[in-house]
Amino acid sequence: MNKALLVVDYTVDFVAIDGALTCGEPGIALEDYIVQLTEDFLKQQQPVFVINDLHEKDDPYHPENALFPPHNIRGTAGRNLYGKMNDLYKAHKQKIIGLDKTRYSAFAGTDLDIQLRARGITEIHLTGVCTDICILHTAVDAYNKGYKIIIHQGGVASFNPAGHNWALSQQ
Repeated sequence: MNKALLVVDYTVDFVAIDGALTCGEPGIALEDYIVQLTEDFLKQQQPVFVINDLHEKDDPYHPENALFPPHNIRGTAGRNLYGKMNDLYKAHKQKIIGLDKTRYSAFAGTDLDIQLRARGITEIHLTGVCTDICILHTAVDAYNKGYKIIIHQGGVASFNPAGHNWALSQQ
């Protein structure tokens, strides 16, 4: 079975203590797990996708602007991957596939499904933040597209503990 790792929104804005829409400590605590999981997939020569929010400053048409403070704005340091994951990405940029998304799901408005199918991927492993928003919406879309889904409970977090637990209960 061909599998791929999807690292979703593990950026400074979502993880760092001073991030614009941070998970804080729960997100920071994922760092070593996500880095190790990414290294394992790379060693197994399985695809790794890093998929991050991309927003435009003061975009009046984006629905998230009414829900959340500005985050992951194009050209800001908040869009950088957090901590050791940023270093790993830079070291393996030729092997890790980076995608930008503008909605919760990593499938919405990206060619992720095309890239996965081109590689014969049938199983996706999800890690990153936020469990009850982007991870959940990505998992639902993956399910509806027929992928086997594995959510790494040790590799996901949210700024909403109740939402995090609820989303994990939906597996």
